[in-house]
Amino acid sequence: MAQNDYIELAQKRHGQRFDHAERTRKRKAREVHKQSQFAQKVHGLRAKLHNRKRRVEKIQMKKTIKMHEERATTKRDDDAVPDGAIPAYLMDREGVNRSKVLSNMIKQKRKEKAGKWSVPLPKVRGMSEEEVFKVVKSGKRKSNSYKRMVTKVTFVGEGFTRKPPKFERFIRPMGLRFKKAHVTHPELRTTFNLPIIGVKKNPNSALYTQLGVITKGTIIEVNVSELGLVTTGGKVVWGKYAQVTNNPENDGCINAVLLV
Repeated sequence: MAQNDYIELAQKRHGQRFDHAERTRKRKAREVHKQSQFAQKVHGLRAKLHNRKRRVEKIQMKKTIKMHEERATTKRDDDAVPDGAIPAYLMDREGVNRSKVLSNMIKQKRKEKAGKWSVPLPKVRGMSEEEVFKVVKSGKRKSNSYKRMVTKVTFVGEGFTRKPPKFERFIRPMGLRFKKAHVTHPELRTTFNLPIIGVKKNPNSALYTQLGVITKGTIIEVNVSELGLVTTGGKVVWGKYAQVTNNPENDGCINAVLLV
C-alpha cells in the first residue's frame, strides 16, 4: 500500500466524522480570511511571488466564469450575412453562431487531457506490491531490507541517471527497460513500432505510474509524428495515448492499441 492511502482506507472502513461536512465548510470559509491576512502582512520577495500567484488564479477564474456565461449565448456573425435582400423572417436567423459549439470543443479538450476515454481494456487485474516488487537485501545489516527491485517492464526517460546505490530505493533493471512499443491503429488496422514518450497512467497504483511500470491496461504516450496524423486546425499530432493490451514481462515486447 502506498504511504498516503491510510486515511482513505480508514474512511472507507469506518466512515467520516458526523460533523465532517460542517467542519469542511467552516475551513473553506476561514481560508479566505487567512489569505487576506497573509497578503496584508507579507513583504519583499515572498509578496511578489504571492501576488503573481494570485494574479494567475484570478485570470483563470475570470476565464472560467466567462466560458460558463458564453455557454448558451448567441452572437451575430456579420461575415455570414449574404449580400442582397432577404425575407424579414430570416433576418434574425442569419449569421447566428452559437457559443455552445465552442464550449463543447473546450469540454472535449478537457476530457482528452483528463484521460476519460472508452479504452479497449476497461477492466484489468489488480497487482499487489509483492507481485511487482522483489525485496533486495543488501549491505551489512540484512534486517534493513528497504530496497525493492521492479520485476515488471518499465520505461525511463532519455536523460535518466540512477541515484547512488545507498540512496536508491527502487531498482529498475536494464533488461526490463523498454523504449518502443508495437502500437496498432484501430481504424487503419496497421501496427507501427513507435517510441514511447512516457507513462500516463497505470491503473494499479500511482506509485507504478511514477516509477514508469508498464503492465496490462497501462495508458502510455507514444510518438506518432511519423504517422502523419493532422488535427482539424492543420497541426501535426506529435504525441497520442495508447493502452497496453498484453503482459510485456511475459511476451518480451509491448503491444498497445492507439486511443483515437
